[in-house]
Amino acid sequence: QVQLVESGGGLVQAGGSLRLSCAASTRTFSSYAMGWFRQAPGKEREFVAATTQSGYVTDYVDSVKGRFTASRDNAKNMLYLQMSSLKAEDTAVYYCAAGVYARRASEYMYWGQGTQVTVSS
Repeated sequence: QVQLVESGGGLVQAGGSLRLSCAASTRTFSSYAMGWFRQAPGKEREFVAATTQSGYVTDYVDSVKGRFTASRDNAKNMLYLQMSSLKAEDTAVYYCAAGVYARRASEYMYWGQGTQVTVSS
């Protein structure tokens, strides 16, 4: 069983930055690919970013490429999402997930509870 806890969300002005963190309570953190997803009100959950077990390979949805950076620290069992040049359309609840390196949510077995990111325009 893997427990994931996100933090770092909040209210930020458009153009600003935030760093989300995801703490994993497992000794096998490095064996999981990790993903970030988000869900805006009235919309389906969407893929944001993913990183392989090593963290050397990452994938991003086109809308965040060049603005968001996913990274991980396997020694600390931590996953991060550095977000910059934030836009109003980035407003959503952000979730971290552990599983297989993929864009489909169904490939991830464990999920955090989410952290709210609100970008004011």
